[in-house]
Amino acid sequence: MGYNFAHVVDEIAESAPKRTAVYCVDASGHVETLTYAELRRETNRLANGFVREGITRGSRVLVLLSRGMEPYVVYLALLKAGATILPGSEMLRASDIQYRVQNASVTTVIAHATLTAEVDRIRSACPTLGHYFSLGSRVDGWEELQQLEELGSEDECRVPTDEEDLAFLSYTSGTTGGPKGVMHGYAWPREHLAVAGTYWFDARPGDVAWATAGPGWAKWVWSPFVSILGNGATAFVYQGRFEATTFLELMERHKVTLLCATPTEYRLMAKVRDISSYHLQLRSACSAGEPLNREVIDTFRREFQVTVRDGYGQTENSLLVGTLLDMEVKPGSMGKPFPGMRVEIVDDQGSVVPVGETGHIGVHKSFPALFKGYLNDPERTARSFLGEWYITGDKGRKDEDGYIWFEGRSDDIIISAGYTIGPFEVEDALVKHPKVAECAVIAAPDPERGHVVKAYVVLRDAADAADPNLVKALQEHVKTLTAPYKYPRLIEFVESLPKTNSGKIRRIELRARETMS
Repeated sequence: MGYNFAHVVDEIAESAPKRTAVYCVDASGHVETLTYAELRRETNRLANGFVREGITRGSRVLVLLSRGMEPYVVYLALLKAGATILPGSEMLRASDIQYRVQNASVTTVIAHATLTAEVDRIRSACPTLGHYFSLGSRVDGWEELQQLEELGSEDECRVPTDEEDLAFLSYTSGTTGGPKGVMHGYAWPREHLAVAGTYWFDARPGDVAWATAGPGWAKWVWSPFVSILGNGATAFVYQGRFEATTFLELMERHKVTLLCATPTEYRLMAKVRDISSYHLQLRSACSAGEPLNREVIDTFRREFQVTVRDGYGQTENSLLVGTLLDMEVKPGSMGKPFPGMRVEIVDDQGSVVPVGETGHIGVHKSFPALFKGYLNDPERTARSFLGEWYITGDKGRKDEDGYIWFEGRSDDIIISAGYTIGPFEVEDALVKHPKVAECAVIAAPDPERGHVVKAYVVLRDAADAADPNLVKALQEHVKTLTAPYKYPRLIEFVESLPKTNSGKIRRIELRARETMS
């Protein structure tokens, strides 16, 4: 039987059954915990229930859950059953869900009761779906996942899996067309843990580790799930919304020792006026998603005697570059490629460029945690390589000490507060509004989020631009059609959009306007 991450967690349960695996705090402050032994029992029951229902090796399961203990149980149970997990954000709308189900031939959906309505809207268009399981409360037309678990046996569930079997199918935005289904096999968690999950994230037994990413994102699989449980630490979960002072209070009250947060969360916490009044016990902190500025690093060093270490990776791989423990921090830099990992700056022909020169950030195809390709899209997979190098889509440069510095996107992808957003998805939603003739979406600089989504909109009737409520109406319109985090925070009405002779929108001109403004 090949490597299966769920069995790694079971081994920790055998050696430390009473250790807390998940420590969950809701918005009112109520605490629930789950030991490693309890986690093992619950995942066995649920996994055996899945197998009894025919959800087993090769079954593709879309999981729509918010922060809590349930995602840990569900993910581990699905891995024990040999299934393929499609992480799905609770912010997905019906069209997002339909695309994923149809693209991946999903057979099962597991959703919190508050999220089932969006799935119900697309049932008739998705004939591959045969199982609908809800959590939280009874929903008409849905089976209760809790009952499936209660009827399951606590006997060890180990469906034979191969390391090449598909474990995770995470969707990430593209500049054109729908999101890309990124394929990772059952061996991926082992490769992630071997370097990034241990030497960068640095979770250890005894740590109360808080990685703030929510389920539905590849980053949740990376850190809150694999890096914490795979190292036998305690996963701290907060179910409330982000608020800088609340996060600081939670870390103080619950003695959080390791933090992995987005640059936006760090920036806002660093701006809290009475930050000196909080007494944190952080021994390690890291950040990923976009470059972290010196002010934040200096503030956390001064106030909490901890160095926030940056890192860089993608859904298609794992963490590639980072500032490891005891490595000198160069504020603004991603850090260095991990020892033994071939990450270089290459030109358009796939040749490594000299030190200091800007080029594509490339990952050698031998990188063990590199994805297995994009689902049902061999052409797009092939286009992502230049010779022996997978091209990340980011531009960077390497300095004389081997540190890599981010220089921008080589395509039109928008990264805002750690979210990856494809302009096509936002544009597709905007043009469905009756008052919009056409539009173009780009990234606009923002001091807190790094970048925000900005839309240049051509109206069918230019006179509508005088309507003071139109911007808000368009923003709400986008939120109803796609995940709300993608909505354009800035909208500018224009008479026309810059285009090439063939009619393609020249976003590069629009981005130049933002840089000059």
